[in-house]
Amino acid sequence: MQPLELISNHLCPFTQRAAIQLAEKGAAYEHVYIDLADKPAWFARISPLGKVPVLRMGDEALFETTVICEFLEETVPGQPLYPADPLVKAKHRAWIEFASATIADIFGFYMAPDAAAFERKKDDLRAKFARLDGHLGAGPYFAGKDFYLVDAAFAPIFRLFDTFDRIADFRIFDGTRRIGAYRTALAERQSVQRAVVADYARRFEGYLAQRGSHLSGLMTRTD
Repeated sequence: MQPLELISNHLCPFTQRAAIQLAEKGAAYEHVYIDLADKPAWFARISPLGKVPVLRMGDEALFETTVICEFLEETVPGQPLYPADPLVKAKHRAWIEFASATIADIFGFYMAPDAAAFERKKDDLRAKFARLDGHLGAGPYFAGKDFYLVDAAFAPIFRLFDTFDRIADFRIFDGTRRIGAYRTALAERQSVQRAVVADYARRFEGYLAQRGSHLSGLMTRTD
């Protein structure tokens, strides 16, 4: 296989899934960062939707997170990150889609233009995490002691909340019993820690402050 390049901006939670997957498999790759507000011409040629991540291998490129992760799982040797049982694997894939929907709700949360929309999005997130909490078992990970791709999908979500928690206590996880331990276990995983740049938190805080949203206003009042 050609050398792997994982192309992203510095904050994309979807790209982190592939970065965690590659780290878990011990695969060598280059992480290439671009500015999505000023995309290089070569990126437009390999990303028809204009989004990250993109996986480049010589003259070949793949776009869309699910496609990239499925390809890596099929072609990169190392620890399998899907269960062997087809039904259990399908259930994991369904929960990965749930994680993607949660990221969409988080976007709505930090982009909400006013207090009313902000509260609605908080309620949406509380419902999402209550559903996840009810599915989690003894842990430490989604399906027990083994780390899977579904865990790589949820880890970037909780990383976002590390920043939200510094702004205020939004009480989104109130009433959950297992989320806290799951969040901690994911944060302690080396592959998760290595999936972002060292100044990720500073970059994300700066990004949030510039959104002109209700959350941006809360950040100004707490400075």
